[in-house]
Amino acid sequence: MLGASLLVLLHVLIPVYWLGGDLGAFYGSTFMVDPRRSVPERMMALKILNNIDMAPRTALIMAFPTGFTLAWQRGWLQIADGWVFAAWIAGLVWLALAWTVHLKHGPAGATYKKVDLAIRYIVVFALWAAGMLALSGELALPLFIALKCLVLGTCVALGLLVRVQLVPLFGAIAQMRDHGPTPESDRVIAKVNGRARISVITIWVLVLIASVLGIATPV
Repeated sequence: MLGASLLVLLHVLIPVYWLGGDLGAFYGSTFMVDPRRSVPERMMALKILNNIDMAPRTALIMAFPTGFTLAWQRGWLQIADGWVFAAWIAGLVWLALAWTVHLKHGPAGATYKKVDLAIRYIVVFALWAAGMLALSGELALPLFIALKCLVLGTCVALGLLVRVQLVPLFGAIAQMRDHGPTPESDRVIAKVNGRARISVITIWVLVLIASVLGIATPV
């Protein structure tokens, strides 16, 4: 069926855009931390980084409704059809919220940001709970889906950790933008970027593991 094939294609494209977007943001960050670059160049690198980062953020959110639908379609998840519809509505609402957070800055986007963060915490605990319940036999899910739930939940958790790690970056960037770079601001930017990279690379590894699980579909 064409619809089923397109759904598989969409689900396969998720790790492609997730890892590809992350790689672009990762490379862009090298220009942001380079003290040899001018302030306008470094600020442009930051802008490009932020925009490219929406590709993996979008892919993360869309992984859930597409994966949920595939699991239902192939009989791995025994649920009523209405839950699939609800999953897509929830996913698209969350996606719209994430893009609103990206486009609205300052106080105008503060409430949206809080709601988005709350959703991410709920998703982390829901995925971890589903994975552990399935592994313990209390929830009827194939092993590979249980493991994917744990892996994707950890990806979201690491994304939240990255946000915490980036907090000191904002003040240093504001200092650089308004008053020019200083050795201290450059040190903070480089240190924060280096710490966040460890979390990002860990996410890459987990996305690859989730992809292998989805392709191999072990019992």
